[in-house]
Amino acid sequence: MQGSKNSIGYSELDRIPTPVRFVHTVPGAGRLLPSSSRWNSIELDFNVLPQSSNAWDSIPPRYSRSISFNLTIGDKKHFCRFLVFAASITITFLILILLLSILPRRKHHHDPSKDLTLALNQALLFFDAQKSGHYPNDSAITFRGDSGLGDGNMATTQADLVGGFYDSGNNMKFSFPTAYTVTLLSWSVLEYHDKYADIKELDHVKDIIKWGSDYLLKLFIPKNTTNSAILYSQVGSPGNDPSGENSRENDISCWQRPEDMSYPRPVSVCDATALDLAGETVAGMSAAALVFKDQKDYSGKLVQAAEELFNLARNVDPSLKPGTYTSMDDCGGQAKNFYNSTSYRDEMVWGATWLFFATGNSSYLDYAHDKFATAEEEELPSDKEVFSWNSKLAANAILLTRLRFFRDLGYPYETTFASTTNRTDLLMCSYTSTLKFPKTEGGLILLKPETSGPLQHAATASFLTKLYGDYLSLLHRTRASCGAAVFSLETLRDFSWSQVNYILGDNPMKISYMVGYGDHYPTQVHHRGASIPWDKNRHTCRDGEYWLNRKEANPNILHGAMVAGPDINDIFEDKRSNNWFTEPSISGNAGLVAALIALHDPPSDSSHPNGVNSGIDKTGLFDNIKVVPSAS
Repeated sequence: MQGSKNSIGYSELDRIPTPVRFVHTVPGAGRLLPSSSRWNSIELDFNVLPQSSNAWDSIPPRYSRSISFNLTIGDKKHFCRFLVFAASITITFLILILLLSILPRRKHHHDPSKDLTLALNQALLFFDAQKSGHYPNDSAITFRGDSGLGDGNMATTQADLVGGFYDSGNNMKFSFPTAYTVTLLSWSVLEYHDKYADIKELDHVKDIIKWGSDYLLKLFIPKNTTNSAILYSQVGSPGNDPSGENSRENDISCWQRPEDMSYPRPVSVCDATALDLAGETVAGMSAAALVFKDQKDYSGKLVQAAEELFNLARNVDPSLKPGTYTSMDDCGGQAKNFYNSTSYRDEMVWGATWLFFATGNSSYLDYAHDKFATAEEEELPSDKEVFSWNSKLAANAILLTRLRFFRDLGYPYETTFASTTNRTDLLMCSYTSTLKFPKTEGGLILLKPETSGPLQHAATASFLTKLYGDYLSLLHRTRASCGAAVFSLETLRDFSWSQVNYILGDNPMKISYMVGYGDHYPTQVHHRGASIPWDKNRHTCRDGEYWLNRKEANPNILHGAMVAGPDINDIFEDKRSNNWFTEPSISGNAGLVAALIALHDPPSDSSHPNGVNSGIDKTGLFDNIKVVPSAS
């Protein structure tokens, strides 16, 4: 048989009938086979290509193949239409895939039960509860009144220091965290004022900022012909006066409402050598000036004070030994146990950056550009990824990266800007990676696990990641990288939401760490005003011992206060006397407000020419910048 099969010649092959009209399929064969009957086949007439005249096309293949026959088309017109239609569908499909890969995806990552509008309103109410001075009659807080009306008026000090905010659960007023709070709240407004306006909270947050910026203006007394400049760092005494002159009753030892205070409230005085306090105060006044840019006189007053203070600080005589305010006993010795500052260069760079935005004066940007690397060298390793009242460089890097993304000024800033962008990308990787920082079993990031108050750092990390994601979204970028690692917008949003969700109740304790939000929240907040009833009776320090140590819930709900939070094992103790867990602070709440507004949905009716609706003001921060980028 093999011999007869091989004896077939070319002439016999030429006589084989063509074309084959029918083919059929065999299940599982994965190919078409010739068929002799139309009843078990499909008719094909694919004679699309010209028939070859080469005889070698008719030689049987050495190896079996799926189809070894000619196909012809009976109606080429219909087939061409089919090809055009198929090509159109394919091209459309490819375009859709390309668009989906380029355009940022809008995705809600939060629990629908999380009402961020309510959360924001309550978080802002906390600042109303912390106001010192002549208390507003229209406040929604019903357990507060006038307090601290004699602040600054002492035998050794004659100053008007009425106003500002009580720092936390005590009756102290610390200038350093107050200035930071004003800066951060102002930043959140400058970025997301459309969101604030949409939920009817813009006037509210601006009122809070102005309450703080009014106080900052009182803290700085410019030099004159007879006196050098003064910067006040503190009102009140924690009872650890380095001179040994402590009152038995003071703002820490006495558990008393601020309205009932009768003990002495000494004032701590600094000068321009307290560079960290000066830098943060400059930042607060400059950022607030941008918020109130429509109020020309007030904004100008803030800028004038900020410029004068900054120029004093940066030109201070080195022989006077400039440093941190807490390194100087008279200036910040008493604050050391509460807000100990570890560096001053980051605040000076921070202040210069905000002053540049407020004025457009490139000399301030030059300062930030020239001193940023030096500030990084002084930065503690444990502070490199933290944005807090003590650490500003991580946030400052994002601000300079923002400038590079949307208002690139070219030479000579590009090297520093590239460095800050690289640092920011590394920061995002450190937050979203599981390798850099530990997290609790419940998912809370522990940026400084050796200290209390983990929520304040988680809140600012949430704010920075969402903010940076919005910057990338405006650039139509869906991801970025730090070395070999890659992070996406979705990764940033997921991390940001995870920290806020934890704070609002998605944690192993099933407790909202924002007082008044949800069904289960702390009821024994470490807070003098909230823990003593508003009954028109004066309560003495001795009375306060009872209210501090009682086991029942506070008689007044301190709406919106974010407490210090759990320990590294997600354990939280709702006990008034344990401030490690239950004490709130204005600096911590400022970070929470910033995170909440960043995550809040943008106005649904807002339209943007670049097609991205993130609720962010892309250029408002740059209104005063007149520098023309270099052509080189």
